[in-house]
Amino acid sequence: MKLSSVTMRRRLWFALLGGAFVFAALIFRLAYVQLWLGPELTEKAEDSWRREIKHADKRGEIWDRNGVRLTYNISSPSIFAVTAQVEDKRAAAQKLAPILEMPEESIYKQISVNKMLVDIKPGGRKLTEEKAKQVRALNLPGIVVAEDNKRFYPYGQLASHILGFTGGYNQGLTGVEAKYDKELTGVKGSVSFLSDASGKRMPGSSEEFNEPKDGLNLQLTIDYYLQSVLERELDNTMTQTQAQQAWAIMMDPNTGEILAMGNRPGYEPEKFGEYPAEVYNRNLPIWMTYEPGSTFKIITLAAALQEKKITFNEPFFDSGSVKVAGATLHCWKRGGHGSETMLEVVENSCNPGFVLMGQRLGKEKLFDYISRFGFGKKTGIDLNGEENGILFKLPKVGPVELATTAFGQGVSVTPIQQIAAVSAAINGGNLLTPHVVRAWYNPETGEKVNSVEPEVKRQVISEETSKQVRYALESVVAKGTGKNAFLDGYRVGGKTGTAQKVVGGRYSASEHIVSFIGFAPADNPKVVIYAAVDNPQGVQFGGVVAAPLVKNMLGDALRYMGVQPSKDQLSREYTYGDVKTVEVPNLIGRTVTDIFEDMRSDFRLVKSGTGTVVTNQVPKAGTRVDEGSTIRIYLTESKAK
Repeated sequence: MKLSSVTMRRRLWFALLGGAFVFAALIFRLAYVQLWLGPELTEKAEDSWRREIKHADKRGEIWDRNGVRLTYNISSPSIFAVTAQVEDKRAAAQKLAPILEMPEESIYKQISVNKMLVDIKPGGRKLTEEKAKQVRALNLPGIVVAEDNKRFYPYGQLASHILGFTGGYNQGLTGVEAKYDKELTGVKGSVSFLSDASGKRMPGSSEEFNEPKDGLNLQLTIDYYLQSVLERELDNTMTQTQAQQAWAIMMDPNTGEILAMGNRPGYEPEKFGEYPAEVYNRNLPIWMTYEPGSTFKIITLAAALQEKKITFNEPFFDSGSVKVAGATLHCWKRGGHGSETMLEVVENSCNPGFVLMGQRLGKEKLFDYISRFGFGKKTGIDLNGEENGILFKLPKVGPVELATTAFGQGVSVTPIQQIAAVSAAINGGNLLTPHVVRAWYNPETGEKVNSVEPEVKRQVISEETSKQVRYALESVVAKGTGKNAFLDGYRVGGKTGTAQKVVGGRYSASEHIVSFIGFAPADNPKVVIYAAVDNPQGVQFGGVVAAPLVKNMLGDALRYMGVQPSKDQLSREYTYGDVKTVEVPNLIGRTVTDIFEDMRSDFRLVKSGTGTVVTNQVPKAGTRVDEGSTIRIYLTESKAK
């Protein structure tokens, strides 16, 4: 059938219209892509071409309570390779090897992998500035020296178990570094550039630098000086006693702030890999659990006083042992203390007397107080690794378990639980949450972002009972088993502890953990210190080993804190063998002849210089020293009259 010309023209017209429509649609689509989607597509294209080299943020610094920097960052650049841009990989590896102290083959393999960007490790991580300078001087294409930093701990072992340490990528691994890793970590910056599919930089493209955002600075409750004192005394004790380990905590009993805390053996955070894992992983003051011994008697005493089950002048007779449900429980003094008052029971740390207190309280009441003082559960200190301790389940507490718990045997506690509980017993009765974080600061503005306030969990005993506990414990130091913690001029309270270690499921006859908890001033406590020594060689009594340790810490702490000596101190009772303390007289201006005629036998004199008149002396007048101590006098010729 033949098509008419009209039909053909009509079809041609429709074909032209269809073609025009398709062409217009293509033009519209092209315009839409170019003009409307163009910026978005360009951005996506550039994103696919863009390569980034990360620049490290600065991890937040950690300070003591006075702003002393306990850890901060130092520049430590790292080496990266943009593999496609490394023109001669073998030559690059050969030149880098001696600087990075790595095998040439190891570097060659790393920069030859099918990746756009690789970090050369381990030698290329955290370089010194000197090594980074040497790498830059090589001017190797594709080898990038990226700004990086690493943690620096300027005081070595100091507070290492509190601070912890970081890993190779500045991530917190232990201590507050791990606990507050998120807050201390900032946001990394970067240098970005455009490259083709092979990784080569696109000609004419520029670099884009994004500033890193630094982490928050952390201020601790720790005091650098007090921490130094605590660790110095731990070191001295370890040397003198050859103990297996030792630990101590210094706390403000009114706020729960940890002023110092440490243990031995210690470690250096920057060299943690050189130490056994149990040394840096175990923060003994919060992790170690053991039978506390007689320091736990403070809790029994506080409960008995609060419930009015005893009075201090009540008489008691100690035969050296007491029978409970067929079991014989001994006093540490096997012959017994004989007739004594209940105050003297506390002074003498008399086990049978504390058994009586426990029996009068009964198991429900005693264990209720033990729980209210915070034992059997974590204190909530802001550090990782805290343990709960172990208490008897109440249904399993019989007469013997009640008796032994009353004098600190058969229960398992942590040091941090003990110092928190004793703080409650002496601060007016308030159980506080111990903490090491004081505040957070913005690194750019220096403004305080957040601060930690004291947290009172509950009031366990009354202010009046707390006052009685302080009085009894001051008497322990002046007249009882804690005399080796007596400080001339300061009112010190405290309690000794000597506990048998459990070895192989049985009590050891030769291994003990000896401890002492002390506080001052006894009438208004500003500081409380708990210290324990694990298996010291030689004498194993808390009053002999741990009390002098706490005494030395307390003395330095009180003087540093500006606490003035008191004239209301209880007089110390001396027994045979005790070394008395005496006051140094004023010798300045006196003649040698006059001094020797009048001098007591309390001192030895050593002369310096020539002449007959004293112009200076060491120690100064008014200082209290051990009887028999040396006074050095400085002499000059007398002036003519």
